[in-house]
Amino acid sequence: MPTIAERLAPWFASRARELPFRKDRTPYRVWVSEVMLQQTRVATVTEYFPRFVARFPDVAALAAAPAGDVLAAWSGLGYYRRARALHEGARFVVRELGGELPASPDALRRIPGVGPYTAGAIASVAFGVRAPLVDGNVARVLCRLHALDVDPASGAGKRELWARADALVPARAPGAFNEALMELGATVCTPTSPRCDECPLGAECLARRRGLELELPRVAPRRAPKRVFASAIVVRQRGMVLLGRRRADALFGGMWEPPTVEAGDADAALELSSRLVSRPRARFAVTHVLTHRTMHVSVVSGGPRAGASYPDVYEEVRFVREAELSRYGISALAKKVLGGTG
Repeated sequence: MPTIAERLAPWFASRARELPFRKDRTPYRVWVSEVMLQQTRVATVTEYFPRFVARFPDVAALAAAPAGDVLAAWSGLGYYRRARALHEGARFVVRELGGELPASPDALRRIPGVGPYTAGAIASVAFGVRAPLVDGNVARVLCRLHALDVDPASGAGKRELWARADALVPARAPGAFNEALMELGATVCTPTSPRCDECPLGAECLARRRGLELELPRVAPRRAPKRVFASAIVVRQRGMVLLGRRRADALFGGMWEPPTVEAGDADAALELSSRLVSRPRARFAVTHVLTHRTMHVSVVSGGPRAGASYPDVYEEVRFVREAELSRYGISALAKKVLGGTG
């Protein structure tokens, strides 16, 4: 009987999507793409990846770039901690490893920001090293394939899934196998509407055999996002707009945005923001959904106020030219605030 790897290989060869990050699979490009793909839709990464690697074509270029330039290139991808970690990791590789990514998963994990999944991806896809990886798609495939009644997010669930993944990875073409597993989860073994009739592993799938494909994996319910009330001030004058750069250790760390204050409710946030501008005028409201919080932001416009005391979350607050905003790392929320869209 063919192995799982032998069943997946021809399926992946004929069904793999043509994606820009699957071309020229250098260790650096694999690293960048896998970091981008964490918690981000493939369609978005398909748009951002070519621009990012054109601007920073290798580890040395990324390491040499100012942090602000890296965040600007990442602007709109979200989860900006990933960009800061990637930048820090590139500097480590240049400083400590002579600018070359290592092939060993253990050595890769010593790079700041590189965890077991990213290490497994770089080692197997770029270097052909036999190494497992488990992301959300792989976890779902393995839970259904083996009818595992575990929570993939739990410690026990992670250990079980990594052991199962390790047992399946072949010595020959491990990278293609890992990519095939991820592709299967992304396109066929989907969370709510698995297309079992199209699955090359249907004959081996215990969940399908037992009618459990819609029940597995058993994921603990997510906690409801926290509601956060804030108010942002938009101050414009002579083609310039007032922006603040957030501290590196804060949410959206290192990003620029119109100065924003948080409070217990919308009215309190508006009151606080009105103290930061002269002639304050409420303009519109923005709702922005993050993984763990939902931001309700009132936007206030006005003139600059001398001696305004901005929240200490900002390292600096100053006017920048609106025509040069593309040079700054600006979050999607900040773009909504500046653009007047909710």
